[in-house]
Amino acid sequence: MPHLDEAFLDSADSLESLDSRGTLRALATSGAQVRRALLAAREAGIDKVAGGDRPRSVLVASLGGTAVVCDVLDVLAEPGSPVPLTTRREAPLPGWIGPLDLVIAVSQSGRAAGPLALAAEAARRGASLLTVGAPDSPLADVSARGRGVHVDIAVDVPTSRAALWSMLTPVLLAADGLGLIDCSEAVLERVADRLDERAEECRPSSESFVNPAKILAVGLAETVPVVLGDGALTGVAAGRAAAMLARTARMPATHGALPDAAAQVVACFDGPFSGSGSGGQGGVGERDIFADPFLDGPPSPQLGLLMLRDAPVETRDPGVAEAAREASRLAEAVAESARDAGVKVWEVEALAGHPIERLASLISLGDYVATYLALGLGLDPAVSRHVTELRDRTT
Repeated sequence: MPHLDEAFLDSADSLESLDSRGTLRALATSGAQVRRALLAAREAGIDKVAGGDRPRSVLVASLGGTAVVCDVLDVLAEPGSPVPLTTRREAPLPGWIGPLDLVIAVSQSGRAAGPLALAAEAARRGASLLTVGAPDSPLADVSARGRGVHVDIAVDVPTSRAALWSMLTPVLLAADGLGLIDCSEAVLERVADRLDERAEECRPSSESFVNPAKILAVGLAETVPVVLGDGALTGVAAGRAAAMLARTARMPATHGALPDAAAQVVACFDGPFSGSGSGGQGGVGERDIFADPFLDGPPSPQLGLLMLRDAPVETRDPGVAEAAREASRLAEAVAESARDAGVKVWEVEALAGHPIERLASLISLGDYVATYLALGLGLDPAVSRHVTELRDRTT
């Protein structure tokens, strides 16, 4: 079982000494990232994307720490976008992309092979381009040669995972201007305020018994985590949280969204990580309080379910209201099943507001949880020896 040092989490000086690249500090600038990106997007001429006209289709390319940009735009556009929107991590560019289409490529460094290759091919075919990344980068050069719009982002953030809002904001603003989603500057300003509030709530000097991110980090440290969203929107946050747990905290985590993932998650409650690890032998027992960890071995890790719930949304559409009630009943049933099986359960509800505000409240909390979990386990959240070795072996 991994050991998490709570006393270490409550020492701001200790956290800073281990956090060599200032990941916590970078997360705290998320609100500022939104505001700075809004300014950069205006200066870049974001209103000129696709000549100001609605494209026939939109393809979004991002991967790694920025992969969630695709997921966010997809879930926001799905209910009412007048044009099809697709996502792609790597080349090749679909054959139907041409001069009437828009390709959005996102890379913090401006050097990620997938988005760079997709943007270059899109420019060759005469498609409209919007690129977001470092200034004076290969991606910026491709955009300039393809007569696209490039939005420069600040490069003072240690990892692309901590620079999410710098890269997501211009994409959302462009999509709003083209009528693909409803996400105005006013909404994004409220998102910035929401992120500032989360930064204050999860600041390093806040003690572990009141800091929501530290509370969840302490609990998840002793589990095999499953992150489950109660719908499509929270499912995006669940995917981001699982990716952050794996990449930042080095905790393998699975994720899903209801209703599709209900059966596969509940099936795990019969397995070796639920309750006493009965492995489906007819019931879940309690852990033996008299067990000797030296003679009997350390206890096996338990399954932990982090349920992300969307905030209640007021609607006059009876069909939408009934669907929301059904989703809530299913989420409550899954959580109840988990508790009955001896699984540790935490439920987090999004703060109310516009969909991107609700999503921001969940994503930002998950980012802090993963970072505190890494630090509490004695790991630098931004530096992984094995990732460095992998890069050396493949370059």
